Amino acid sequence: MRTRSVLGAVATAMVVAAAGAGCGGSSSPQAASVASSGAAGGSSGAAGGSSGAAASSGSSASPAVPASASSPSAASSSPSAPPSPTPTVDPGTLPQTKVLPTTTDPQFLAGVNALWQGIVDDNPQEAMPFFFPEAAYLQVKSIPNPSSDYKNRLIGFYTLDVHAAHRLLGAGAKDAKLVGVTVPAQAAQWIPPGGEQNKVSYYRVYGARLTYTEGGRTKSFGLFSLISWRGQWYVVHLGPNPRPKPVGTVYQARG
Repeated sequence: MRTRSVLGAVATAMVVAAAGAGCGGSSSPQAASVASSGAAGGSSGAAGGSSGAAASSGSSASPAVPASASSPSAASSSPSAPPSPTPTVDPGTLPQTKVLPTTTDPQFLAGVNALWQGIVDDNPQEAMPFFFPEAAYLQVKSIPNPSSDYKNRLIGFYTLDVHAAHRLLGAGAKDAKLVGVTVPAQAAQWIPPGGEQNKVSYYRVYGARLTYTEGGRTKSFGLFSLISWRGQWYVVHLGPNPRPKPVGTVYQARG
């Protein structure tokens, strides 16, 4: 999936996703030639989130996607763990649990590696194992047409943000090495029904960071928000949410 084709379909999706889950408003799309870095003002809720820890409502421009398209302290993943077996049942179809995820779980480590490989290869589809499952999103959100919101807005932004992270790596992408992802588990909050236009609860955490080495330097960028499903962390907003325009954004790049 190329950024240009994603942005070219946005105008059609904006009307559909305007009723999406609690994002700030966005203006018309503009193509980004480079990854923009730095945080958007304030913190926003996950999974169609809210500003800060409270829920907010409002419309959002949505980049559409082509059809092809725990311990009380911070913990860090290890990128060398083997991937977990492919589940025989879609976890999103199962009931939620209140298990706090850890960063040592093989499924989490496999997801982190999938995200990294998708960034290195500039292939958002490869990064999908680390994204919140669609079936779970349909259970979670109390909004009109959550399936459209998931496909057009959430996956749309994820696609643009993976492309932006690849541009951040630049010519050294193939030689960059993943160090791991750190998640501040002590900052995780259990979001009750109604907190973020949700009807099912989940843990939400801000402050996760992906660390890598490139050209002999250690660098990192933020994963804006992760939410839980059945004891696993998933990305729901890779870049900042909300944002003023549907442009791929690298959150708080450092190094």
